[in-house]
Amino acid sequence: MKYRALGKTGLSVSEIGHGLWGMGSWTGSDDSASRTALRKSIEGGCTFYDSAFVYGDGRSDRLIGEIAREYPNRNLVLASKIPPANFTWPSKPDLPLHAVFPRSHVLDYASKIAQAFGRPIDLMQFHVWEDAWAREAEWQDTVAELKSAGIIKSFGLSINRWQPENSIAAIETGLVETVQVIYNVFDQAPEDRLFPACRAHNVGVIARVPLDEGSLGGKLTKDTRFPADDWRARYFSLENLAKTLPRIEALKALLPDGMTLPELALRYILSEPAVSTVIVGMRSAAHVDENLAVSDKGPLPADLVTALHAHRWDRP
Repeated sequence: MKYRALGKTGLSVSEIGHGLWGMGSWTGSDDSASRTALRKSIEGGCTFYDSAFVYGDGRSDRLIGEIAREYPNRNLVLASKIPPANFTWPSKPDLPLHAVFPRSHVLDYASKIAQAFGRPIDLMQFHVWEDAWAREAEWQDTVAELKSAGIIKSFGLSINRWQPENSIAAIETGLVETVQVIYNVFDQAPEDRLFPACRAHNVGVIARVPLDEGSLGGKLTKDTRFPADDWRARYFSLENLAKTLPRIEALKALLPDGMTLPELALRYILSEPAVSTVIVGMRSAAHVDENLAVSDKGPLPADLVTALHAHRWDRP
């Protein structure tokens, strides 16, 4: 496993991070299997764990807090997210900050997450963001208060889906230490303006959705269906699935001998120097082994990265 600086936080994190959404609220999540996968990733050198309170109403926060206590000598970085007070994703630009992240709400959920972790929060993130709020004092003062109280160590933003530039004004305040953004072979828009802003302000980049919610795992077919209560049933609706599958087949045609599509997808992201870590959902021990091994293989050859740029897919 290789490690990178997480912007100006002073933290070093594994290139492959462990995303916990699937452990909290996805169909088929099982706490026993999740504990096994978490232990295996820690022992394999993973140090970055990304959760959110809404992942099972604190379920994933409690799981990683429990497992982290078994490894007191590992420099594990535990991150989580404060849900918006209206519990609406994505945020809307016409709503005031006070309706989404009022001081009392942020303090309450930060306390809940720290209690679930059993320790201060290494990285607290807002789970939605609007740059119209960037200059408002309420969030700035609340974050400073949480740091002063020792409840959080660092602060970042989780950027709305497909809105990478809706964070640059906040970055320019100098108060944001990390951003979490969708970035993958299809979703390349962060390269345009967000990554240059992060480099200029030494902001750590956490790349999420590296496998496009599963399509870049290469196993979807025209017959793939998810349970109605699984949010992926909407993401991979019949219409969206039909648009996605030909793009996956085109990527498979580029695979070098011996390389899997997930490896290609992860190494593409790690070929971008602005990225600090890429978070992958790993609910099984087999997935942990497969994904952690990617870090040792390094970035992709430059000509392959160039070829992959042609597969950018800007979605509204």
